[in-house]
Amino acid sequence: MTQKTTATRAGNRSVLLRRICLGAGIAGAAIVGAAIVGAAPALAAGWEPTKPVEFIVPAGTGGGADQMARLLQGIITKNNLMKQPMIVVNKSAGAGAEGFLAIKEAKGDPNKIVITLSNLFTTPLATGVPFNWKDLTPVAMLALDQFVLWVNADTPYKTAKEYLDAAKAAGPNKFKMGGTGSKQEDQIITVAVEKAAGVKFIYVPFKGGGDVAVQLVGKHIDSSVNNPIEAVAQWRAGQLRALCVFDGERMPYKSKVTATMSWNDIPSCKEAGVGVDYLMLRGIFMPAGVTKEQVDFYVDLFKKVRETAEWKKFMEDGAFNATFMSGPEFTKWVEKTESTHKDLMREAGFLAKP
Repeated sequence: MTQKTTATRAGNRSVLLRRICLGAGIAGAAIVGAAIVGAAPALAAGWEPTKPVEFIVPAGTGGGADQMARLLQGIITKNNLMKQPMIVVNKSAGAGAEGFLAIKEAKGDPNKIVITLSNLFTTPLATGVPFNWKDLTPVAMLALDQFVLWVNADTPYKTAKEYLDAAKAAGPNKFKMGGTGSKQEDQIITVAVEKAAGVKFIYVPFKGGGDVAVQLVGKHIDSSVNNPIEAVAQWRAGQLRALCVFDGERMPYKSKVTATMSWNDIPSCKEAGVGVDYLMLRGIFMPAGVTKEQVDFYVDLFKKVRETAEWKKFMEDGAFNATFMSGPEFTKWVEKTESTHKDLMREAGFLAKP
């Protein structure tokens, strides 16, 4: 698996997005003295939850964050990694602001965690909601997520160039691009594609990536910039076609997903002449005011999750970049990535007015 090792920006300033890459990729953590994670008792002695843990998803059901949270819940339960149950709760209102504010208001409560995507940065920047990632406690980066340009498989477009040429020839606002949320990752990527390809889409926001895939299958939109895990079922079923991945290189996974294609067979958008790169955070945060011992419990918990076969399969099935970070390294990455998003959203005209 390819590990991203430096934070870089795509060189051409005419392209809106710079690549958000990572410092120091870390392989799956070794579990000293553990034989089989499924047989291990919860965790080493120390603090652990004494009541059910509320696992907040600041996005709708069926999307990438929701799928990952529910997988984590299932792995933890199946392998008896925690004595208390973990309860997934979706709080998607306000582009995820509902979920983040719930965690902010739970200061000092170690029995609440939230899975974050890049709306950790984009939601407060776009809406002015009184929230910042510094109101939370960073726990761990679980992975980074790719974005793919998708079209309905019934369309004649076999490449990104063919599709974008058709959108350009049709004129402004003739083709519809679907995505999750407004002024969030999907729309930022859409604006970047418009600038790079000289096209203009009608951007149609939905509550989650699952909804986006369904709408594209139903031909209510012409394309989407969904994550791989959010459209893989429809791709495997022959309902959607993947045109390119928004990265400078192809995804590394070479096992066949459809009858004829692996994730690695999808060309990079750079290959297609659209130099737009973007990787999205999938991470865990806690409320502010918790102790180091409480944070360490969850870091150890998710390290154990990463060692399971179920997690490794999920990473490959969803074509994730499986880099892991915690501690000061993760906090430093979050600081840099917030700054990058502020630049991206300023250029797109998405920053909330003071």
